[in-house]
Amino acid sequence: MPSPDLARRLSGVDAAFLYLERKEIPLHIAAVCIFEGEIPFQPFVRAIDSRLHLLPRYRQVVADPPFHLGYPTWQDDPGFNIRRHIFRHHLDHPGGQPELEALAGHILSQVMDRRKPLWDIHLVDGLEGGKGAAIVRIHHSLADGVAGASIMKIILDATPAGSHALRKPRRKPAGVVAPSQSIVDALASGVHSSLESMISAEAVLLSFSQTLTEPRTREAFEKLITLLPEMAASSGRFVFNRPCSDERKFCWTEFPFAGVQAIRERAGGTANDVLLSILARAVSQYVRLHGESPAGRFLRVMCPVNVRQDGGQTMGNQITFLPVALPLGIASPIRTLREVSARTEVMKNAHAAHLIALLASWLGAAPPPLQALFWKAIPQLPLPVPLLHMICTNVPGSPTPLYAVGRRMIASYPHVPTGYELGVNCAVQSYDGQLYCGFTADAKVVPDVERLRDFMHASYEELHRAASRRPAPRPRTEARHAVAV
Repeated sequence: MPSPDLARRLSGVDAAFLYLERKEIPLHIAAVCIFEGEIPFQPFVRAIDSRLHLLPRYRQVVADPPFHLGYPTWQDDPGFNIRRHIFRHHLDHPGGQPELEALAGHILSQVMDRRKPLWDIHLVDGLEGGKGAAIVRIHHSLADGVAGASIMKIILDATPAGSHALRKPRRKPAGVVAPSQSIVDALASGVHSSLESMISAEAVLLSFSQTLTEPRTREAFEKLITLLPEMAASSGRFVFNRPCSDERKFCWTEFPFAGVQAIRERAGGTANDVLLSILARAVSQYVRLHGESPAGRFLRVMCPVNVRQDGGQTMGNQITFLPVALPLGIASPIRTLREVSARTEVMKNAHAAHLIALLASWLGAAPPPLQALFWKAIPQLPLPVPLLHMICTNVPGSPTPLYAVGRRMIASYPHVPTGYELGVNCAVQSYDGQLYCGFTADAKVVPDVERLRDFMHASYEELHRAASRRPAPRPRTEARHAVAV
């Protein structure tokens, strides 16, 4: 049986989000949720308090071992008080989208207080039309986007009636559980972590080596070699790749999921390919706005990939990354989609995400003190060329409506953190038949992020019109459909 410290120990990836964080790089994921009516504060607090026992980690704080000899651990917060996590804000008239975006940017700029559990919810009233909002923040060491979306299904209700049968269980006051002060215990934890990472690296390497015998993988590697020149050509910085400050802006847009599916069915690719194509065309227009030519340039994007097998129930981070170079400056939106789709297919078939996971496992095999030093030093190391230009994450949300004490959630705009030289990042989440897109930007590097947001929506409309002019694909026969399935 593992010791309590081992059972509560953060993984190397989870700990990296703590090591890397500073005021210029606040590392929480978040969502701005809009409701059809204002959320009553006291009933909402009681509702959340009644179900926190389903999320024990949300009552725990991070405890560092001596000298970072092991990874941090989650320890019960003996002074936990839910009212230190749920806050109330009022918007002055007119309480429209710009005012809510400004408030969200202010809240998202703040680094979370590690002296208490790493989550909070900010309820907002005063919105036009009598609507309400909730700005939900969860530290990235606690959850990734998929886990965060699953957690929202616990915090919120599946029906307007809510969970009246749910009762807060009796809970004995937690004693003060200090982090282990024993250097021997910390060393044992560090050795255990390194061994786990080495075993994980071997498993990933074995899985990757087995894929090398597949004809599709060999073909993908041959195509990948032909893409190397353009990947090298995508090394230059864009106007939004400059050192970030500690002030954020957040804005959003949305489009129907059915529209994205219609584009995919008529023009090919996956739904994610469609989103990346829309992003590529939006960035092309944005760099033109700032006097840069997108012709012949590529946007190097990292797309988080979920690797969990339980549908999002596992806490913490269970992700790797798929790197993709998106071509800019292509005149035709349909051709942009084809080029993007071809590149994502090559990277998937070449198992590029496996290689990223392998590198992460090798890094995790290093002693935790070296990992802490590495992640703390990264933001201070100037690189001649950026490793990437932007992060774009696409997270599936609930396909059906969710409710907060009877108020229906009508929109959920996701936030992905940014910092270092990533002046702007993009997050997309599906919810109840819509795709909600959030742009997080450094207020000084990308002060006009609203223009990029507007270009994103215009690019969707452009691609949708272009796809709708294409002839509909021939309907498949029942026999062909059965074979395809």
